[in-house]
Amino acid sequence: MKLQNPFRTALIATLGVGVGILIIGGIQTLSTILLYVGTALFLALGLDPIVSWLERRKLPRWAALLVTFAALLAVFAGIILMVVPIIVSQISQLVSVIQNLVTSGTWDPVTTIRDWLTQNFPQLNVDELFSYLSDWYASLDLGAIGSTIGESLILIGGGIISGFTGAVIVLILTIYFTASTPSLKAAVYQLVPASRRPRFVDLSEQITASVGFYVMGQVSLGLINGVLSAIFLSVIGAPFPAVLAVIAFFFSLIPLVGTLTGSAIIVLTCLIPGLSDPQTALWAAIWYIVYMQVEAYLISPRIMNRAVKIPGAVVVIAALAGAALGQLLGALVAIPVAASILIIYRQVVIPRQNER
Repeated sequence: MKLQNPFRTALIATLGVGVGILIIGGIQTLSTILLYVGTALFLALGLDPIVSWLERRKLPRWAALLVTFAALLAVFAGIILMVVPIIVSQISQLVSVIQNLVTSGTWDPVTTIRDWLTQNFPQLNVDELFSYLSDWYASLDLGAIGSTIGESLILIGGGIISGFTGAVIVLILTIYFTASTPSLKAAVYQLVPASRRPRFVDLSEQITASVGFYVMGQVSLGLINGVLSAIFLSVIGAPFPAVLAVIAFFFSLIPLVGTLTGSAIIVLTCLIPGLSDPQTALWAAIWYIVYMQVEAYLISPRIMNRAVKIPGAVVVIAALAGAALGQLLGALVAIPVAASILIIYRQVVIPRQNER
């Protein structure tokens, strides 16, 4: 192919590449903000069915929004008030125990370890081992290590503050998006030509309803797991059953691997010496193995089939692909996105193919 004006063609191509790089760089720079906005939109679509249900019960929209937000804030406040005092109390007890051991003079970990090694490993030259460890300790640059630890603590503190700030921003955006959902939808609908608007509105309403029902279904699974965990862990005498039930609830919101991960954390917590005995951990492990089978084959299919109406294989594939592309948020959004694609496929693509 002969180029009429190679310089202009090269210039336009270069400018196009530059614009593409700027767009990609802008998206990467705004990735955190886009994550906040996407999460807030996702949660707002999940709260919208509740608001609509309250409106059908003759409540004005402002009252339905007020009731929904009050219930949501009450739930999170209750969780925080339930979990934080227990964590603070346990940390205080741990610090107190360590302080008493150190100040009493009865705790000599070096001697304890030396006696244990001598008793259990008689062929080991314990004095030579401790001499090597002493030389290694003397060769360490404690100043650099302390600086590294200090920097790590600062990073951890910054991450906690950043996470709390992000949660507040997402909460504010969720309230705003939920309150302005009708106006946002109307603004988007106005961008579509009038001749195609009714069909676009119908599909959009089905898609947003699918997202909302999916969020409600996932929360329902979390509530079932949390309530049953609280009851069973209290019966078997597990440590901090309320905190562990909250962990079970939040991890159940994650598709596929959430319940397994939360169950593993709970069982490992029951194995901590001084908090419970191995028998409690065994009972907890048996319970969660049975519960995961019941959830996977009975509870989850019934709830999700009513919520998003997509095949189980598509749910698994969508969740895996979403987790690979977008980690946690991707796994959460992938299933309603798959449901939206199925709606378009069934109601747009197939009818058009049948008309040809």
